[in-house]
Amino acid sequence: MPKKQKAAKPARKTSQSARTAKSKAKTAAAPERAQILSSVVTYEGPLFRVHHDKLIEPGGKRSERDVIRHNGSVVILALDKSKNKKDPWIVIERQYRHAANQYLWELPAGKLDPGEEPLAGAQRELEEETGYRAKKWKPLVEYYASPGFLGESMKVFLAEGLIPGDAHPEEDEEIELRLVKLSDAVKMIERGAILDGKTLTSVLLYTRMMAKKRRK
Repeated sequence: MPKKQKAAKPARKTSQSARTAKSKAKTAAAPERAQILSSVVTYEGPLFRVHHDKLIEPGGKRSERDVIRHNGSVVILALDKSKNKKDPWIVIERQYRHAANQYLWELPAGKLDPGEEPLAGAQRELEEETGYRAKKWKPLVEYYASPGFLGESMKVFLAEGLIPGDAHPEEDEEIELRLVKLSDAVKMIERGAILDGKTLTSVLLYTRMMAKKRRK
């Protein structure tokens, strides 16, 4: 009689926890980079450079990209908790942005000088634009505003223990300052009065973090 064949063992399913661990390990690994075949500067101005790159992407695809290269920027969420720790006042600015063709409410921010440390740049920008200095600094988040073509990294810092002083903005800057409650800034976002991406990102993330902290 022919021998009975053993039933094939069913393929083991990867558990959700294993998949999550694998995903985390991949995320924590060093980022994959493209192989740059050539890079030509097609425009260079005081704020940024435009490069035309020929490259091989990490997946093996050849492509050409026009990329705006920038030294990076810093953003400051300056908090005054002296009156209410749960709903602090924050410093916001109103200034004309020609690219958007309108006035925008924004957090204080500015570009980094070549080789400048982000924290030093944040401290410099806050004092230049608003006159405030801060006793306590803490990084909040880093993000890319438009990575499809813009290489600018934006590093957001929390600044607490504000000390007022005299602002000395650059000659081409006309800035209107205002202190608003964090809850009022969220309301401004909800009704479309704040359209600036760095302000949306920073205010909503900090609000979410504060709410999560209170629930613990």
